Amino acid sequence: MEGFCSVCPVCDGRRCAGEVPGMGGLATGSSFQDNVRALSEVKLNMRCLHDTSEPDLNLSLLGFDMSIPVLAAPIGGVSFNMGGAMAEEDYILAKLSACADEGTLGSTGDGVPEFIHESGFAAIKAVDGSGIPFIKPWEDEELFSKIDKALAAGASVIGMDVDAAGLVTLRKMGRPVFPKPAVRLAEIIERIPAKFVVKGIMTSDEAKMCVDAGASGIVVSNHGGRVLDGVPGTARVLRDVAAAVRGQIDLFVDGGVRSGGDVLRMLALGADAVMIGRPFSVAVIGGGKEGAATYLAQIRQELVQSMVLTGTKSVQAVDPSILYNPGS
Repeated sequence: MEGFCSVCPVCDGRRCAGEVPGMGGLATGSSFQDNVRALSEVKLNMRCLHDTSEPDLNLSLLGFDMSIPVLAAPIGGVSFNMGGAMAEEDYILAKLSACADEGTLGSTGDGVPEFIHESGFAAIKAVDGSGIPFIKPWEDEELFSKIDKALAAGASVIGMDVDAAGLVTLRKMGRPVFPKPAVRLAEIIERIPAKFVVKGIMTSDEAKMCVDAGASGIVVSNHGGRVLDGVPGTARVLRDVAAAVRGQIDLFVDGGVRSGGDVLRMLALGADAVMIGRPFSVAVIGGGKEGAATYLAQIRQELVQSMVLTGTKSVQAVDPSILYNPGS
């Protein structure tokens, strides 16, 4: 990934600010950086006088039984974002197959070059539908053509990353996409014979719109800080979004998750599960399927340790009281 990613000890967006295409954040990189910063400001209460020694990491979301509340986020474009050392089809298959083997889900991306979504759909077919294809908010003809291909590949869940509106890489290729009004989103969801996830929700009012539109899930996300500078980190808005819609819709979050402890923080803030983007891509480019599996095993171990040391018995029943509140 030389020239595209410095593989920093902590992936925090400082060295790669403005590198889009690439792995950086847009403009000053402040949105990417605040994803990491906001989550680092959330502290855990350590508790050791309890009987929790083997916490339960299992859960069910979007019709899938999962052994860990961690999914691989949709990142594609190896040739123009990651240096091209691995073919797109090898990259996405390695990511999805590692996730399937480890009892979770990988997500596939979309873009202007056809090989991005075609490689993603082929990988979903290869893992018997154990993945979520995210499709950009294109105009109807292209949108539904890709949705049909995803369904034919065996996908039971379709995602739309509405936060791709205004994405620099698409504009540079002459194919910008634009926001979708809530009414139009509801019409799209009604036409699709599958569960639907909306990625790119950063406010409680838009989270409620997704519930009303019939979505099965949302992802609290600012697209890794790659579409709008000056946006708060997802950990800053997650609590309000969760207060508005949790229990009505499956709630995911991405942005700045770098460890199992970060996973637990996001669950305590109200998420049902998290998505991890850049570190997953680095693991796959560095070690293929084995690299992704090793990374997932590390996250799993860290999550278990964090749960034991906060007295958390289950990922399905994380108590917000595990978060340090200096005012209480």
